[in-house]
Amino acid sequence: KIFQAIVSCIGGDGTIYIIPKSYETALNKLMTEIQNTFRGLGLLIPYCWKKGEACVVRGSDTIWYRAKIIEVSSSTLQVQYIDRGYIENIPQCHLYPTTFYTGIPPFCIPCQLYKTLPIGNFWQQDAVDYLQELLKNEEVEIHVKELPDNPWGKLSISLYFGGMSLSSFMAYQNYCVAEDCQDIQKLGVFEGDLSPSYLLQPLPVPGESFPVTVTHLVSPKEVYICLDSSETLTNHSATERAASRDSESLDKALKWCNKIVKTLPHLTSFKKELPCLAEYVDGLWYRAKLLSVTQLVPVQILVQFVDYGTYLVAPTSRLRHIPCHLLKYPVQAVRALLAGFRPASDDKNVERIPYSPEWSLKALWTMVDCVEGKRLSASVLSVSPEVTISLYGDDKNLVHLKLVEMGLAELDQ
Repeated sequence: KIFQAIVSCIGGDGTIYIIPKSYETALNKLMTEIQNTFRGLGLLIPYCWKKGEACVVRGSDTIWYRAKIIEVSSSTLQVQYIDRGYIENIPQCHLYPTTFYTGIPPFCIPCQLYKTLPIGNFWQQDAVDYLQELLKNEEVEIHVKELPDNPWGKLSISLYFGGMSLSSFMAYQNYCVAEDCQDIQKLGVFEGDLSPSYLLQPLPVPGESFPVTVTHLVSPKEVYICLDSSETLTNHSATERAASRDSESLDKALKWCNKIVKTLPHLTSFKKELPCLAEYVDGLWYRAKLLSVTQLVPVQILVQFVDYGTYLVAPTSRLRHIPCHLLKYPVQAVRALLAGFRPASDDKNVERIPYSPEWSLKALWTMVDCVEGKRLSASVLSVSPEVTISLYGDDKNLVHLKLVEMGLAELDQ
């Protein structure tokens, strides 16, 4: 069985506690009922607690949780939150014995990685800390491999985060040995002669109108567009719905990659068009490709962020190998030429775009104002030799008409 789950905690022995997403509604309903039943402080009179006894615990967030007694000492009790998995030492005044809700099974499931042996036969503390930092409160994909021998045992699972196998990833980090490691190459972090490349984004059929956002302008005539997944896609084409799903999955995969990016090796090959991860000025890492070496001492590389179209000159310290599973998502930004206009022959503005001097800087900034943050739509006119589109503003008029009105462009029939 395969399902989505939230990792609630990592036990001190490396046990992974998960809450299936399908349980969330029932768990929230139970938590609301517990809050309505138990109010105020815990039991303030002397009470003889027993190991394994059911209770409710008032957590540090002042919320009541189901729990059971693990160990009894003179001043504190060690309890386990049965719907979360974590264990804490709690003063007796924060607990209340109860037989309420004992007929409801725990919502969290203790799990262990299938056919995965920790180094030293038990999970070292640094490995447990790393698992906690990586997985706690994150949504993951669970593949059930073996059921436990008894109902309270651990479920044997394969866990995937952002398309990567946790067992393979932890084995790559030398925290364990994974018997079933055929997908470790999917991490894409090993040197090789392969020349991977990105998939291209399929476009709607010519003549069909579809929502887009402009992510980068090279000139008023040359732009990068993304199919807009922010709008409801119920009435849109299969291409647009697929693009929306790809975008959402890619966002999740990149979020995970940003968590593990320090474990990915720096680039040692600088072949043109080579896919990689690059750090942008916001400190986050995105999919990119190498374009050219702009400086040798120190080495500076021109890269393009393929999901936006933007460029950056970066040192090698800001470039990393890209995990291969990130290559399965088509590039989100599509380079397109806008049809229907050309630079004005009588544009007297002196300041020109250095790399496209036929256009004035004023024309570029006017086009930026026309498209930035706007709800745009486009229709494809041709895809060969280059993608050419008509681009419409939120008023349904062609965006370049503003430039024509200002004398910065002229119509091109």
